[in-house]
Amino acid sequence: MATEIKAPVFPESVADGTIATWHKKVGEPVSRDEVICDIETDKVVLEVVAPADGSLVAIVKDEGDTVLSSEVIAQFEAGAAAAAAPAAEVEQAVAQTQAGAAPVVERTETVSDQAPAVRKALTESGIAATDVQGTGRGGRITKEDVANHQAKPAAANVTPLSVAVGERIEKRVPMTRLRKRVAERLLAATQQTAMLTTFNEVNMKPVMEMRKQYKDIFEKRHGARLGFMSFFVKAATEALKRYPAVNASIDGDDIVYHGYYDIGVAVSSERGLVVPVLRDTDRMSYAEVENGIRDFAYKARDGKLAIEDMTGGTFTITNGGTFGSLLSTPILNQPQTGILGMHKIQERPMAVNGQVEILPMMYLALSYDHRMIDGKEAVGFLVTIKELLEEPAKLILDL
Repeated sequence: MATEIKAPVFPESVADGTIATWHKKVGEPVSRDEVICDIETDKVVLEVVAPADGSLVAIVKDEGDTVLSSEVIAQFEAGAAAAAAPAAEVEQAVAQTQAGAAPVVERTETVSDQAPAVRKALTESGIAATDVQGTGRGGRITKEDVANHQAKPAAANVTPLSVAVGERIEKRVPMTRLRKRVAERLLAATQQTAMLTTFNEVNMKPVMEMRKQYKDIFEKRHGARLGFMSFFVKAATEALKRYPAVNASIDGDDIVYHGYYDIGVAVSSERGLVVPVLRDTDRMSYAEVENGIRDFAYKARDGKLAIEDMTGGTFTITNGGTFGSLLSTPILNQPQTGILGMHKIQERPMAVNGQVEILPMMYLALSYDHRMIDGKEAVGFLVTIKELLEEPAKLILDL
């Protein structure tokens, strides 16, 4: 007896999702708890797993279709693998084979008969539905069928009239839901805030020397690499304590001062930029910060970040230096009023006590909402981070 496979229950902040990928076809055997489908929301990718050993008997929502919370997306049958095609079609194919003829399925469908994702692929490629060999249930066409048809080389007896020299190829790919959501939020931040950026630079030599001296002992003791991010997270947390406005947010005509420190760390993934949040960073050790960031990076890489991982946050740190950026103006992560940008460490000649020294320097950028934060507070906040990093003993000893 077939059972319904439903989309997960979405949180209140997520209205709907899109079927991103079906990992199993109709009739293909599947094991209990094996991932059969990915649903992409504007925040995370949710996995749908098989409730038992068995197979799909029908796919209700195709790739590209929009689904609501708890909406039926497929029919599942426990036990032996279900047939991928209706019995009548199988009997017809068997009869034709026994008669010595190759099984033929009559193809009369048009573009309008296809699922939305397939219709879009056919329309954009200019391919007729009748020209594509369908491999889906009952001979239905899938997006992969359209892509495979496009990839086929032209027939040997067809000679192109002309060959363009230096042809410029374009590829049109629809935005993912995450990319669209990121675009909306970034545009809103530039239009709805009085965003301003102030800059400073920090001598990273003291932190680098401390890291070099203790990184092996640190890793052996805590099972985590001692990176630069833990120093910046802890320095930012201390600076937020001294400048509460940078840790606040604007809600309508009210200012909300947060009595806790939840710092988001921007992480790049294949799907786009995500900002998982470290909770209560004032209570976290350096090792807990490093382990937390490492776990977020793994989750982002594997598409395992949960909505809870990215909910909230009172301040954000983004590190463009990992990609070689020397200077940038980060965009606010609303409703937060401040974001710190880290950059590449680069040796530069610096004047120290009347002498020129070559020092590993990093530019820091603080973008802030000028409606909430005055320039004096913003500059003081950034200078505090600079001073704590240049004298890390003060940071560790809470001085």
